[in-house]
Amino acid sequence: MKQYTDLEYLKLSKFRRGLHKLAAFFLSIPRAIAGLFVKIGLFLKNAALAVGREIKDIFLTFKNGDWKTRLSFFIMGFGNLSRGQILRGVLFLLFQAVFIFFMVKPTGGLYWLSMLPSLGKEGPGKAYDPVYDTYVTAFNDNSFQILLYGVLTIFFIIACVITWRINVRQNKLAQQILDSGKPLKSGKDDLRSMVDDNFHKTLLALPLAGILIFTVMPIVFMILVAFTNYDGAHDGYTNALFTWVGLENINTMLGIGAGSKVYAATFGEILLWTLMWAFFATFTNYFLGMLVAMMINKKGIQFKKGWRTILVMTIAIPQFISLLYVSKMFAQNGMVNQFLQSIGVLKGLNYIPFLSKEWPARISVILINIWIGIPYVMLIATGILMNIPQDLYESAKIDGASGWKQYTKITLPYMLFITGPYLLTTFTSNMNNFNVIYLLTSGGPPNPTASSAAGSVGFTDLLITWLFKITTGAESQYYFASVIGILVFIVVAIISLVVYNLLPSVKNEEDFQ
Repeated sequence: MKQYTDLEYLKLSKFRRGLHKLAAFFLSIPRAIAGLFVKIGLFLKNAALAVGREIKDIFLTFKNGDWKTRLSFFIMGFGNLSRGQILRGVLFLLFQAVFIFFMVKPTGGLYWLSMLPSLGKEGPGKAYDPVYDTYVTAFNDNSFQILLYGVLTIFFIIACVITWRINVRQNKLAQQILDSGKPLKSGKDDLRSMVDDNFHKTLLALPLAGILIFTVMPIVFMILVAFTNYDGAHDGYTNALFTWVGLENINTMLGIGAGSKVYAATFGEILLWTLMWAFFATFTNYFLGMLVAMMINKKGIQFKKGWRTILVMTIAIPQFISLLYVSKMFAQNGMVNQFLQSIGVLKGLNYIPFLSKEWPARISVILINIWIGIPYVMLIATGILMNIPQDLYESAKIDGASGWKQYTKITLPYMLFITGPYLLTTFTSNMNNFNVIYLLTSGGPPNPTASSAAGSVGFTDLLITWLFKITTGAESQYYFASVIGILVFIVVAIISLVVYNLLPSVKNEEDFQ
């Protein structure tokens, strides 16, 4: 792309300036992606160096430490107890005791780790019941439980390694403090620190544990399910065990290998529509909501609070009710088609396929989403518009700027700068907007070219609604749902990281200081 000086750029026509900006944007995307991979490489390099430094420090601590410090490598908390730090020592020792008990008990960590490679050795079978003198179903291994507790055990081992490292570091510091002639902190000092200097750590401990248990662990579990054959026919307990299948599911979804092109084509088609839907659902609401806010805030408009209240009523009514009602209105025999027939608009047509044909349905869900989304943007834009300095508009008027110029040079840049992160989060949330699509069309109308793919795919299905159908259908193919979840995460993560680094509010934060 040709580089222009500032003077050359100003001499360009508006059309060529727009083309130049558009080309610059698309050319910046590969650089942003390359920069992302460079950052990932630097992160991995720094992580490897950090691990090397930790290993070196552990070795030197054992080599230069006294007998109390060395014994603490094997009995956590021993050095703290022997040096008078009873509270720390008891906590470290208690954690180690709980860990050992969990690992060595008959159905403990070692058992779950040993079963993890196979996900179970014996599935359900028939066993003779002497009481009823008949054969009954005997349930044995549970693949789901093995995978879940196996992941939990791995997390517990990681937590134990981190705690052991803290224990070693604490003993090293305690030895250095005593060698320097200073006293160690007592248990009272530790408790006082927990509610004073380190109170932020105390407050964050419970939320952090909750995030690890209820967010990180389920994500890891979901990722692992993608490498199994976990479905309705292999639920892991009542009918059959499920096993590891490697990359087979990912290869099928991406069209790698023979006989898997249908899923790849279906995934590509739904991904394209999901991106199209997210784009229009985000920017139509954004610009129209901003327009409505500007119209209401304009001087001379009466009943401003009344107009805002009418729009906010859309938010107050639950979407479950309003969207289902709208879907019935636009059905083939719904109120809208009946009204159009009564006034003679259809002229021989039985109905307008608002939600029963491919493109009318797609256009309809986008337009109905405008009705739902405008009030949110209107409320956000109202607050921002009220905070734009009015002297900017007065100066522009003195210079002879038209209303369009004022909008493009003052209002829009200010709005984009403030709401850039909001636009990004709205775009990503629209990619996973389950309610609007499922309540309006349930993903329909049916897509005959994707009939052999799981989930009864429809033309308005997003990846999230397809995922839902795959898990709730007769086959309940959880492994495909997991693959879709991973791919959605990758797509959303790449878009979010690239766009975030291109946002004016990130690159030019000082412009609006």
